[in-house]
Amino acid sequence: MSKVCQITGKRPQVGNNVSHANNKTKRRFNPNLHKKRFYLPEEDKWITLKVSTSALRTINKNGITAVLKKARANGNTLV
Repeated sequence: MSKVCQITGKRPQVGNNVSHANNKTKRRFNPNLHKKRFYLPEEDKWITLKVSTSALRTINKNGITAVLKKARANGNTLV
C-alpha cells in the first residue's frame, strides 16, 4: 500500500540523517497517515480513506462532503 494521503496528496519526502560528526545518510520522512471510515449521507454509504492528520483537521473543519468535492475537482482519482 502506498504512503499517500488520498485527500491532500502528501507523499514521503527524502532527506538526511545528520550525525554529531556531520555524517549524512539518506532517510525518508513519511506522512502521518491513518485509515479512517467516513459516512456520506448524500450517497448513504461508508467510505474508507487513508488520510493524513492535517486532512482529518480539514475534514473536521469543512465537512467530508465539501472536502471530497474539492479533492475530486482537483483531479484526485483516489477518492
